[in-house]
Amino acid sequence: MARTVVGLFEDKSVARQVAGEIKGMGQPPGEVCVVVDPMDLPVKGLLSTPHTDFMAALCRDLREIGAADEEANAYVQGVQSGGALVLATGTAAQVEAAASIMNQHNAVEVEDLAGLEPALPAAQLGSMTPRRESIMTGRIRQSGGGARIFVW
Repeated sequence: MARTVVGLFEDKSVARQVAGEIKGMGQPPGEVCVVVDPMDLPVKGLLSTPHTDFMAALCRDLREIGAADEEANAYVQGVQSGGALVLATGTAAQVEAAASIMNQHNAVEVEDLAGLEPALPAAQLGSMTPRRESIMTGRIRQSGGGARIFVW
């Protein structure tokens, strides 16, 4: 199963710093990305809406890895408001380490933005290592910050 950790940051420079630190721990560069609002995407025709298309695709991609609709919308709104997302995909140990770095840099609590309650039972909240991967799909709330690990 794939694992991706997502962190929303209010400041793009902090997001870039976080991505650099994650890459510095040995995470492959292609598995770490920073997503910012692409206001300068070129228009390619009369009906072209690159900004809207990008945001819709981002929301769809977040849902595909396990984000709830409200959570995906909160991430997209955070990016539209000038923030940035950092995503890192890897092994359980890699995403746990990346989530720790994100939380050290105060990743935004998306529940605060969307008014969400975590969908997982209280016993599954916090940093944990699943015993059986086949039943662990969805999101895991990291303790101490806003980073979320999605298992998909």
